Amino acid sequence: MGIREDVFYEGGPHIGDLILNLLLGLTVICLPLTVGAIVRALWLRYRITSRRVSVEGGWMGRDRSDIIYSEIRDVIAVPRGIGIWGDMVLVLKDGSRLELRAMPRFREIEQYIREHIGVKAKKTGSAA
Repeated sequence: MGIREDVFYEGGPHIGDLILNLLLGLTVICLPLTVGAIVRALWLRYRITSRRVSVEGGWMGRDRSDIIYSEIRDVIAVPRGIGIWGDMVLVLKDGSRLELRAMPRFREIEQYIREHIGVKAKKTGSAA
């Protein structure tokens, strides 16, 4: 009997990030931003569940990071695209950081992660 894992969000970066950067790509100066947005749209995938945050990315989606909520110390979110999508950083207890770029529904996802950090902290605190 396995532990149930409910999926809250599964998908890639917000489509608005790609559209905005494609428009900016019409200027030569913004071409690196455009290439970055295309790579994110093709190979970056997020999965937020009741047990962990998973990020698949890198060249052709070959890198994967799985973070359980008990490893997360803080969540920092910054709105982008007039607040339609946002960038998030998960600050881990060991001081490292995991970036989540162009997250759709980033406010809901930030709140969901904060709730799960609080739940995990209460469980570990009561066991001591």
